[in-house]
Amino acid sequence: MSNSIEIPFSTTLMVRDTCLCLHVQRAARALARLFDDALRPAGLTNGQFSLMMSLNRPEPPPMGPVAALLAMDQTTLTAALKPLQRKGWVTVMENPRDRRGRLLSLTPEGKAVLARALPIWKETHAALDQKLPEGGATRLRQDLQALS
Repeated sequence: MSNSIEIPFSTTLMVRDTCLCLHVQRAARALARLFDDALRPAGLTNGQFSLMMSLNRPEPPPMGPVAALLAMDQTTLTAALKPLQRKGWVTVMENPRDRRGRLLSLTPEGKAVLARALPIWKETHAALDQKLPEGGATRLRQDLQALS
């Protein structure tokens, strides 16, 4: 005979309706699909766009700060870089100041792809911002930054 603990269905509904983690995950998935679909004609996913945009700097950044900005570990970043390297859009080079470290940079081809994708990103963002109430997009960004 097992002693199973019953959790009331009302608790399930309360968690469904109030869980911030659930709602943020659902929103993140919906946004990822939206931007993946929008950026597909440029040959990018939303994750690749964010990664490549994070490399658009005056000097090639080391892997650590890029991984931190994108909230991923360096192993995940390395895996995300591989297809971009194969396409010739990103280079990974030895850091002359620290031979164990790597610097990341966009190639001219990568910059061209990013330049083609940027208007799509802007248009998609503008449409998304219009769906939120006045000032909602700014408030949402601020609230999400406060959580990260």
